[in-house]
Amino acid sequence: MNNVNVTDVKLTNPKIKKLIIILAIVAVIAIIAVNTITVVGAGHTGVVVTMGKVNEGVLQEGIHAKIPFIQNVVMIDNRIQKLEVTTEAFSKDLQSVDTTLAINYRVDTAKSYSIYKNIGANYEDVLVTPAVNEVLKAITAKYTAEETVTNRALISKGLVEELNNKLNSIGLYVTDVNIVNFDFSDAFITAIEEKQVAQQKLLKAETEKKTAITNAEAEAEAAKIRAQGEAEANTTLSKSLTDQVIENKKIEKWNGEMPKVTGGSGTIIDLGSVSSSN
Repeated sequence: MNNVNVTDVKLTNPKIKKLIIILAIVAVIAIIAVNTITVVGAGHTGVVVTMGKVNEGVLQEGIHAKIPFIQNVVMIDNRIQKLEVTTEAFSKDLQSVDTTLAINYRVDTAKSYSIYKNIGANYEDVLVTPAVNEVLKAITAKYTAEETVTNRALISKGLVEELNNKLNSIGLYVTDVNIVNFDFSDAFITAIEEKQVAQQKLLKAETEKKTAITNAEAEAEAAKIRAQGEAEANTTLSKSLTDQVIENKKIEKWNGEMPKVTGGSGTIIDLGSVSSSN
Protein backbone atom coordinates (compact mmCIF):
# COMPACT_ATOMS: atom_id res chain seq x y z
CA MET A 1 0.00 0.00 0.00
CA ASN A 2 2.89 2.32 0.74
CA ASN A 3 4.28 1.78 -2.73
CA VAL A 4 0.94 2.89 -4.21
CA ASN A 5 0.93 6.13 -2.21
CA VAL A 6 4.44 7.05 -3.30
CA THR A 7 3.55 6.39 -6.90
CA ASP A 8 0.42 8.50 -6.66
CA VAL A 9 2.34 11.41 -5.18
CA LYS A 10 4.97 11.23 -7.89
CA LEU A 11 2.25 11.20 -10.54
CA THR A 12 0.30 14.15 -9.07
CA ASN A 13 3.20 16.52 -8.19
CA PRO A 14 3.65 17.85 -11.75
CA LYS A 15 -0.08 18.49 -12.02
CA ILE A 16 -0.12 20.47 -8.77
CA LYS A 17 2.87 22.52 -9.81
CA LYS A 18 1.28 23.26 -13.16
CA LEU A 19 -1.98 24.30 -11.50
CA ILE A 20 -0.16 26.60 -9.10
CA ILE A 21 1.72 28.23 -11.96
CA ILE A 22 -1.50 28.76 -13.92
CA LEU A 23 -3.23 30.28 -10.91
CA ALA A 24 -0.28 32.58 -10.29
CA ILE A 25 -0.30 33.75 -13.89
CA VAL A 26 -4.05 34.40 -13.77
CA ALA A 27 -3.66 36.35 -10.53
CA VAL A 28 -0.88 38.50 -12.01
CA ILE A 29 -2.95 39.16 -15.12
CA ALA A 30 -5.96 40.08 -12.99
CA ILE A 31 -3.89 42.46 -10.86
CA ILE A 32 -2.43 44.08 -13.97
CA ALA A 33 -5.90 44.35 -15.55
CA VAL A 34 -7.34 45.94 -12.44
CA ASN A 35 -4.52 48.48 -12.30
CA THR A 36 -4.84 49.19 -16.00
CA ILE A 37 -8.45 50.33 -15.81
CA THR A 38 -9.95 53.09 -13.67
CA VAL A 39 -13.56 54.19 -13.38
CA VAL A 40 -14.48 57.83 -12.71
CA GLY A 41 -17.87 58.04 -11.00
CA ALA A 42 -20.69 60.49 -11.67
CA GLY A 43 -20.04 64.01 -10.40
CA HIS A 44 -16.29 63.38 -10.15
CA THR A 45 -13.15 64.00 -12.17
CA GLY A 46 -9.96 61.97 -12.12
CA VAL A 47 -6.57 63.59 -11.59
CA VAL A 48 -3.80 61.43 -13.10
CA VAL A 49 -0.57 61.22 -11.12
CA THR A 50 2.38 59.63 -12.96
CA MET A 51 5.11 58.58 -10.57
CA GLY A 52 4.27 61.47 -8.24
CA LYS A 53 3.81 64.07 -10.99
CA VAL A 54 0.34 65.55 -11.53
CA ASN A 55 -0.70 65.49 -15.19
CA GLU A 56 -2.54 68.45 -16.67
CA GLY A 57 -6.15 67.87 -17.53
CA VAL A 58 -8.61 65.52 -15.86
CA LEU A 59 -10.45 62.31 -16.65
CA GLN A 60 -14.18 62.76 -17.05
CA GLU A 61 -16.90 60.34 -15.93
CA GLY A 62 -16.52 56.82 -17.32
CA ILE A 63 -13.93 54.05 -17.80
CA HIS A 64 -10.31 54.98 -18.57
CA ALA A 65 -7.02 53.15 -19.09
CA LYS A 66 -3.86 53.93 -17.16
CA ILE A 67 -0.36 52.55 -16.88
CA PRO A 68 -0.41 49.97 -14.07
CA PHE A 69 1.84 50.58 -11.06
CA ILE A 70 3.11 53.79 -12.66
CA GLN A 71 0.02 55.94 -12.82
CA ASN A 72 -2.49 56.63 -10.05
CA VAL A 73 -5.85 58.39 -10.40
CA VAL A 74 -7.10 60.66 -7.59
CA MET A 75 -10.85 61.27 -7.55
CA ILE A 76 -12.05 64.84 -7.01
CA ASP A 77 -15.69 65.42 -6.03
CA ASN A 78 -17.18 68.17 -8.23
CA ARG A 79 -20.67 68.02 -6.77
CA ILE A 80 -22.06 70.63 -4.34
CA GLN A 81 -20.27 70.12 -1.05
CA LYS A 82 -21.52 71.30 2.33
CA LEU A 83 -19.34 72.88 4.99
CA GLU A 84 -20.33 74.17 8.44
CA VAL A 85 -18.11 76.74 10.11
CA THR A 86 -18.43 78.40 13.53
CA THR A 87 -16.38 81.56 13.94
CA GLU A 88 -16.03 84.26 16.59
CA ALA A 89 -16.02 87.78 15.21
CA PHE A 90 -16.46 91.30 16.58
CA SER A 91 -19.19 93.69 15.53
CA LYS A 92 -18.85 97.39 14.79
CA ASP A 93 -19.75 98.16 18.41
CA LEU A 94 -17.12 95.63 19.61
CA GLN A 95 -19.59 92.95 20.70
CA SER A 96 -18.45 89.32 20.47
CA VAL A 97 -20.54 87.41 17.90
CA ASP A 98 -20.25 83.64 17.52
CA THR A 99 -21.64 82.84 14.08
CA THR A 100 -22.44 79.42 12.64
CA LEU A 101 -22.51 79.26 8.84
CA ALA A 102 -23.58 76.56 6.40
CA ILE A 103 -21.66 76.95 3.12
CA ASN A 104 -22.39 75.21 -0.18
CA TYR A 105 -19.54 75.18 -2.67
CA ARG A 106 -18.17 73.16 -5.58
CA VAL A 107 -14.86 72.49 -7.32
CA ASP A 108 -14.51 73.63 -10.94
CA THR A 109 -14.11 70.55 -13.13
CA ALA A 110 -11.48 72.10 -15.37
CA LYS A 111 -9.30 73.13 -12.42
CA SER A 112 -9.46 69.94 -10.40
CA TYR A 113 -5.89 69.00 -11.33
CA SER A 114 -4.45 72.44 -10.44
CA ILE A 115 -6.23 72.44 -7.07
CA TYR A 116 -4.87 68.98 -6.28
CA LYS A 117 -1.43 69.93 -7.54
CA ASN A 118 -1.14 73.22 -5.66
CA ILE A 119 -3.19 72.54 -2.55
CA GLY A 120 -3.81 68.82 -2.26
CA ALA A 121 -6.88 66.77 -1.51
CA ASN A 122 -7.58 68.61 1.78
CA TYR A 123 -8.34 71.91 0.01
CA GLU A 124 -11.37 72.45 2.25
CA ASP A 125 -9.29 72.69 5.44
CA VAL A 126 -6.40 74.48 3.79
CA LEU A 127 -8.32 77.03 1.73
CA VAL A 128 -12.11 77.16 2.11
CA THR A 129 -12.47 77.28 5.91
CA PRO A 130 -9.79 79.99 6.43
CA ALA A 131 -11.37 82.09 3.67
CA VAL A 132 -14.79 81.82 5.35
CA ASN A 133 -13.33 82.92 8.70
CA GLU A 134 -11.54 85.89 7.15
CA VAL A 135 -14.49 87.16 5.11
CA LEU A 136 -16.98 86.70 7.95
CA LYS A 137 -14.86 88.76 10.36
CA ALA A 138 -14.50 91.55 7.78
CA ILE A 139 -18.24 91.73 7.08
CA THR A 140 -19.29 91.44 10.75
CA ALA A 141 -17.12 94.46 11.59
CA LYS A 142 -19.31 96.58 9.29
CA TYR A 143 -22.44 96.13 11.42
CA THR A 144 -23.40 96.61 15.04
CA ALA A 145 -24.37 93.48 16.93
CA GLU A 146 -28.05 94.36 16.68
CA GLU A 147 -27.75 95.08 12.94
CA THR A 148 -26.26 91.64 12.29
CA VAL A 149 -29.56 90.13 13.40
CA THR A 150 -31.74 92.42 11.28
CA ASN A 151 -29.48 92.18 8.21
CA ARG A 152 -28.99 88.40 7.94
CA ALA A 153 -29.92 88.27 4.25
CA LEU A 154 -27.60 91.16 3.41
CA ILE A 155 -24.70 89.57 5.30
CA SER A 156 -25.29 86.21 3.56
CA LYS A 157 -25.23 87.91 0.17
CA GLY A 158 -22.02 89.75 1.07
CA LEU A 159 -20.38 86.50 2.18
CA VAL A 160 -21.18 84.80 -1.13
CA GLU A 161 -19.79 87.71 -3.15
CA GLU A 162 -16.59 88.13 -1.13
CA LEU A 163 -15.85 84.40 -0.94
CA ASN A 164 -16.22 84.05 -4.70
CA ASN A 165 -13.91 87.03 -5.20
CA LYS A 166 -11.26 85.17 -3.21
CA LEU A 167 -11.81 81.60 -4.45
CA ASN A 168 -13.04 81.70 -8.06
CA SER A 169 -9.59 82.20 -9.55
CA ILE A 170 -8.44 79.02 -7.79
CA GLY A 171 -11.37 77.01 -9.07
CA LEU A 172 -13.73 77.01 -6.07
CA TYR A 173 -17.24 78.43 -6.37
CA VAL A 174 -19.51 79.26 -3.42
CA THR A 175 -23.16 78.82 -4.37
CA ASP A 176 -24.90 79.63 -1.09
CA VAL A 177 -24.23 80.76 2.49
CA ASN A 178 -26.84 80.33 5.22
CA ILE A 179 -26.48 81.90 8.66
CA VAL A 180 -27.51 79.10 11.00
CA ASN A 181 -27.12 81.04 14.25
CA PHE A 182 -25.87 84.21 15.89
CA ASP A 183 -24.75 83.85 19.53
CA PHE A 184 -24.00 86.89 21.68
CA SER A 185 -22.65 87.42 25.20
CA ASP A 186 -25.07 87.19 28.15
CA ALA A 187 -24.59 90.87 28.97
CA PHE A 188 -25.53 91.92 25.45
CA ILE A 189 -28.60 89.67 25.39
CA THR A 190 -29.75 91.18 28.71
CA ALA A 191 -29.25 94.70 27.34
CA ILE A 192 -31.28 93.84 24.22
CA GLU A 193 -34.10 92.41 26.34
CA GLU A 194 -34.19 95.54 28.53
CA LYS A 195 -34.23 97.73 25.45
CA GLN A 196 -37.11 95.76 23.98
CA VAL A 197 -39.09 96.08 27.21
CA ALA A 198 -38.47 99.84 27.26
CA GLN A 199 -39.55 100.14 23.62
CA GLN A 200 -42.72 98.18 24.33
CA LYS A 201 -43.57 100.46 27.28
CA LEU A 202 -42.91 103.55 25.15
CA LEU A 203 -45.05 102.17 22.35
CA LYS A 204 -47.86 101.42 24.80
CA ALA A 205 -47.64 104.94 26.24
CA GLU A 206 -47.69 106.50 22.77
CA THR A 207 -50.68 104.34 21.80
CA GLU A 208 -52.57 105.36 24.94
CA LYS A 209 -51.71 109.02 24.30
CA LYS A 210 -52.95 108.82 20.71
CA THR A 211 -56.13 107.11 21.91
CA ALA A 212 -56.73 109.81 24.50
CA ILE A 213 -56.13 112.56 21.92
CA THR A 214 -58.45 110.85 19.47
CA ASN A 215 -61.17 110.51 22.11
CA ALA A 216 -60.77 114.14 23.14
CA GLU A 217 -60.95 115.31 19.54
CA ALA A 218 -64.02 113.14 18.99
CA GLU A 219 -65.70 114.57 22.10
CA ALA A 220 -64.84 118.14 21.06
CA GLU A 221 -66.25 117.50 17.61
CA ALA A 222 -69.41 116.02 19.13
CA ALA A 223 -69.78 119.07 21.42
CA LYS A 224 -69.26 121.36 18.45
CA ILE A 225 -71.94 119.52 16.50
CA ARG A 226 -74.32 119.70 19.47
CA ALA A 227 -73.69 123.44 19.86
CA GLN A 228 -74.26 124.00 16.17
CA GLY A 229 -77.49 122.01 16.41
CA GLU A 230 -78.72 124.04 19.37
CA ALA A 231 -77.81 127.31 17.66
CA GLU A 232 -79.65 126.28 14.53
CA ALA A 233 -82.66 125.23 16.60
CA ASN A 234 -82.70 128.57 18.44
CA THR A 235 -82.42 130.43 15.17
CA THR A 236 -85.30 128.46 13.73
CA LEU A 237 -87.36 129.06 16.87
CA SER A 238 -86.69 132.81 16.92
CA LYS A 239 -87.70 133.07 13.28
CA SER A 240 -90.96 131.28 14.03
CA LEU A 241 -91.93 133.63 16.97
CA THR A 242 -93.82 136.44 15.19
CA ASP A 243 -95.76 139.20 17.07
CA GLN A 244 -99.05 137.47 16.31
CA VAL A 245 -97.74 134.16 17.72
CA ILE A 246 -96.57 135.93 20.88
CA GLU A 247 -99.93 137.61 21.38
CA ASN A 248 -101.71 134.29 20.88
CA LYS A 249 -99.45 132.70 23.48
CA LYS A 250 -100.29 135.52 25.94
CA ILE A 251 -104.01 134.98 25.40
CA GLU A 252 -103.60 131.20 25.86
CA LYS A 253 -101.78 131.79 29.16
CA TRP A 254 -104.21 134.56 30.53
CA ASN A 255 -106.31 133.40 33.48
CA GLY A 256 -109.02 136.09 33.06
CA GLU A 257 -107.78 138.39 35.81
CA MET A 258 -106.64 141.95 35.28
CA PRO A 259 -103.02 142.57 36.05
CA LYS A 260 -102.34 143.77 39.57
CA VAL A 261 -99.60 146.17 38.61
CA THR A 262 -98.88 147.95 35.37
CA GLY A 263 -96.87 150.92 34.50
CA GLY A 264 -95.63 153.11 31.81
CA SER A 265 -93.22 155.94 31.45
CA GLY A 266 -91.59 154.97 34.72
CA THR A 267 -94.89 155.05 36.71
CA ILE A 268 -96.16 152.03 38.64
CA ILE A 269 -99.90 151.87 39.55
CA ASP A 270 -101.52 149.27 41.76
CA LEU A 271 -104.69 148.50 39.84
CA GLY A 272 -106.09 146.57 42.82
CA SER A 273 -106.09 149.69 45.00
CA VAL A 274 -107.76 151.70 42.27
CA SER A 275 -110.54 149.17 41.98
CA SER A 276 -111.14 149.21 45.75
CA SER A 277 -111.48 152.98 45.81
CA ASN A 278 -113.98 152.94 42.99
